[in-house]
This record gives sequence, C-alpha cells and structure tokens, in this order.
Amino acid sequence: MRPGPPPDGPPPAAPDLALHLLRLGDDALVLGQRLCQWITRAPTVDEDLALSNIALDLIGHARALLARAGRLDGTGRTEDDLAYTRPERRFTNALLTELPNGDFATTVARQLAYSHYAVLYYEALAHCADPELAAFGARARKEVAFHRLHADRWTVTLGRGTEESARRMRHALERVWPYTGELFEEDEVLRRLAASGTVPSPAPLREAWLHRVTGVVTGAGLTVPTPTWTARGGRSGLHTEEFGPLIAELQSVRRQFPGGTW
Repeated sequence: MRPGPPPDGPPPAAPDLALHLLRLGDDALVLGQRLCQWITRAPTVDEDLALSNIALDLIGHARALLARAGRLDGTGRTEDDLAYTRPERRFTNALLTELPNGDFATTVARQLAYSHYAVLYYEALAHCADPELAAFGARARKEVAFHRLHADRWTVTLGRGTEESARRMRHALERVWPYTGELFEEDEVLRRLAASGTVPSPAPLREAWLHRVTGVVTGAGLTVPTPTWTARGGRSGLHTEEFGPLIAELQSVRRQFPGGTW
C-alpha cells in the first residue's frame, strides 16, 4: 500500500519554529530601531557611525529571521508585513531590547548584555540540523562578535574613566540587569524544539554568558549587579510603557503611505 500524499500546510514543528524565529527577529528589529535613535545624537562622529552599523546588522538579522518565520507560520506574511503591520501586543521581543537608550552608559550596558547572549546563541544555532538556520547562525555570530567587542571596550572605558563615567556605568548596569534573565527563559515551545534537536535552547548558555560578562565588568572595576527582581512578559506580548511610541515611530511611514513603493 502506497502512502498517501503529504498533508497540506506546514509540518507539525513549523508553528513552534515560526514563533521562536519571530522572537529572535523581534529582538533584533526592536534593538536595531532603538540604536537608530542615536543617529546624529551619539557622543562622537565615530560612535554615530558605529551604532548605525550595529543597527544595520541587527535589522539584517531581523529581515532573515522574520522572512523565515512568515514562511513557516502558514500566513504568507513577509518580513515587511511582520515589522510594519503588527500591533505592539503581537511583538515578542525580550523587554531588554526595548529599554530606552538613556544616557550612553545605559546603551552600552544593554549592548553588553545582549551582544554576549547573541554571540553564544548564534554560535549554538550554527550547529543546528537546519541548513538555512545553521548558515544564518554562522554569519550572524561573526557580526555580533564585533558588537560584543564594541560593548566590552566601552564598558571598560567608562568604568575605568572618570568618577562620573564610572558612576554612570554602575547605574546603567543596575538599570539593565533585571531585564537580562528573560533572554534565557525556556517555555514549552523551546523545550519541544530543543528536545527534537531543531534549535538549541538558550537556557544552558546562561552560565557561560554570566562568566563572560562578569570578566568584562570586573575588568572595568565594577561589579555585576544582583537584581532582586526579574522582568518578563515580552515574549508573550506584554511590553514597557515606552514600547508603544517606539513601534509607532518604526511603522509611521508604512501606516501613512500603505502600499507605497519607492
């Protein structure tokens, strides 16, 4: 007896993988948008260019991840549809990535936390069984490695600089650190994907992440904070008060000129 034709629609694992890639893509998109807000406002011309280039890398990551998510979820949405037409409650980024830029030290602390996580996760993703995702992980890890070096250098520069720069860097770490735990949270979606070998879970990477960032922070003459609370909710669409204006800014042109082409 011959097997029947394959069922219509995506394979069983596709919805889980689509959601996971949406989360990763939203992380990159939202953080890239935050960094774009530094354009013409960075402390130096060199930093204006550096932060712009980091933002472009992140938006490139977002395009690749959201495009794949749209193909897997069965809706046929493109990366542009996912970026520009979803309401804010449909975004699944970690809250860390949407934190306001604050002063330059706050941006550096946010970059320190995210870039060390991203390097570790994309290194792991580069060894997954899916050839498209493995290729993406291999490329993305090289780019975020430069983002990590940039954040490391500025953490040490500010921590070892003046009394004022050290104070600001210390305050920035305390501001950002309660938001880092969400990067490593594992839910049922991730457990299923990791158990099937589809993608790695970020949870086992937390110890290596902490070891690496502790080395940088200690080298800056500072101490890694021990938060008394952990922010969560971004993965399920619950966001900070400042997120709405950020998404409104991101989507403003598309909403003003729907269907417009350039």
